[in-house]
Amino acid sequence: MSSPRYVVGIDLGTTHTALAYAEIPTDPSAPPPAIQMLAIPQLVAQGSVEPRELLPSFFYIAHESEGAQALPWDAERKYAVGEHARARGVDAPARVIASAKSWLGHPSVDRRGAILPSGAPEDVERISPVEASWRYLEHLVEAWNHVVAKGDPELALGKQSVVLTVPASFDASARELTTEAAFAAGLEDLTLLEEPQAAFYSWLSSKGDGWRKDVAVGDIVLVVDVGGGTTDFSVIAALEKEGELVLERVAVGDHILLGGDNMDMLLAYVVEHKMIAEAEAGGRTLELDRWQKISLQHAARGAKERLLADSGAASAPIAIAGKGSKLVGSTLRAEVTREEVANAIVDGFFPVVESAARPAVRARAALTTLGLPYAQDPAVTKHLASLLARHVDALEKAGVSSARKTKMLHPTRILFNGGVMKSGVLRERLTSCVNAWLGEDEGAPLKMLEGNDLDLAVARGAAAYGLSRHGRGVRIRGGTARAYYVGIEGAVPAVPGLPPPITALCVAPFGMEEGTSAEVPGGELGVVVGEKVNFRFFGSSVRRKDSVGVALERWKSDELDELPQIQVDLPAEGRAEGDVVPVKLRSSITEVGTLLLEAVPLDPKTTDERWKVELSVRSS
Repeated sequence: MSSPRYVVGIDLGTTHTALAYAEIPTDPSAPPPAIQMLAIPQLVAQGSVEPRELLPSFFYIAHESEGAQALPWDAERKYAVGEHARARGVDAPARVIASAKSWLGHPSVDRRGAILPSGAPEDVERISPVEASWRYLEHLVEAWNHVVAKGDPELALGKQSVVLTVPASFDASARELTTEAAFAAGLEDLTLLEEPQAAFYSWLSSKGDGWRKDVAVGDIVLVVDVGGGTTDFSVIAALEKEGELVLERVAVGDHILLGGDNMDMLLAYVVEHKMIAEAEAGGRTLELDRWQKISLQHAARGAKERLLADSGAASAPIAIAGKGSKLVGSTLRAEVTREEVANAIVDGFFPVVESAARPAVRARAALTTLGLPYAQDPAVTKHLASLLARHVDALEKAGVSSARKTKMLHPTRILFNGGVMKSGVLRERLTSCVNAWLGEDEGAPLKMLEGNDLDLAVARGAAAYGLSRHGRGVRIRGGTARAYYVGIEGAVPAVPGLPPPITALCVAPFGMEEGTSAEVPGGELGVVVGEKVNFRFFGSSVRRKDSVGVALERWKSDELDELPQIQVDLPAEGRAEGDVVPVKLRSSITEVGTLLLEAVPLDPKTTDERWKVELSVRSS
């Protein structure tokens, strides 16, 4: 296989998808290569194709009466991806898939099952969240091959080094499914990168060598990424290690399904009540059905984006089809003002709260409709307060001691990302809220890091990270925030009332970097095959000096936390069920962000025989 010519960064977003790229330098003394955005050809209206830097993450299943959704590379395509698909959400919401990425991270549904569009009529073809993600990536592959490769197989996107971004809080399953979608699109040389880190890489790239003027040893950068479907927080510290300034991620937030989609729902609710009030004032009654409400959400999204932009208009019209209306007929209309949008979103999603505030957890009804597991509390500021308090000792875990005790982790810099945070009003509200918390602890106010294009930063940052892997740029040290252990059951005679002893064997030390692996010394070990078994894993943020192979027969209650057990049925591979096969262990922290533990038989049946189990090391 020939070496790739380009590094490519892809932001597979909930609302938009984007692709950035740069040539891999062959001369180490040459200036850093420029990062470019791909202008992606896409349908913007029926029969009209235009190149745009953003590909809206919407999938439209066209009715056969509409004919082909033709593209330059496929004249017979029956579906549309991009701007035209998003626009059809107002007129044909039952045929439009939105928020596929949120469904991809939903652990309680069959993410490989044909479940989207959710609730669509039987005559509408459905696809899986994995396939929807695959189709967005496939469109990028086809667009790249049409615009850049132009028929040269060596320049095809599948031959390039691709960095694909995911939310920092995606679990191992969601990361694996994202990888599956990328492989289906033909992207094989693939690395996953967390979106907040990508945003920071973009900022670093935009500053060049001058970034050290804004971030020095001791600074703590809070990355706030509020996109279409999720809210992601990451904290990156500038530390001195062996006389050098290094950047290290020290905290990651939970998976919070809270973002622009929630705000669209709120605005749709506000507009619906305006329409109802207007109808009642005219002596009529109005009740929107399910699909009209979804159509209203799509229309509200466009109004929100226009009115929250710093140069936005004072008001925006919203119109949806009335019941029974055809292409021409009754239309429901309303006007929403910039002030209404700002008040609803700022006070509803970014309320001023105290540092002690925490997200509310309400009692849930026993029966519920199937849908996305949205955050129960819509207050982004409460989720952020919780993160900073939970990681108050993040610097100590990173090896930085402090004599001063505080109630929460004190960031000194803040970097915004995500389409929602394009609004200066929202950036100012969140910054002032955090500054108030810091004031309670007599901390200095935040400095905002400027320079990112919030729509394109993640894709640009992914490409910059790709360049850093080739020696051109600063690397952020991610590493595991905990040490990880696997439970080894002792082979002892059965004794009534006394369970077999468990030894915790360290398989990944604190700070083990992505892309690294280690052979695990552990004496005589065996793995049970051919029947259901449980893998017991433990994590520790206090045992920071344990190396791979350290075995703990006893530990204090606050030293190790047992993680959820993983039940698997390891294939017997021609052996008898229940056999105990002598093995050696090998551990890796993958580029996907998981701990991969491999059991390699000492006397393998085949040259590549081994058993594998993966554990997410990103969840809190």
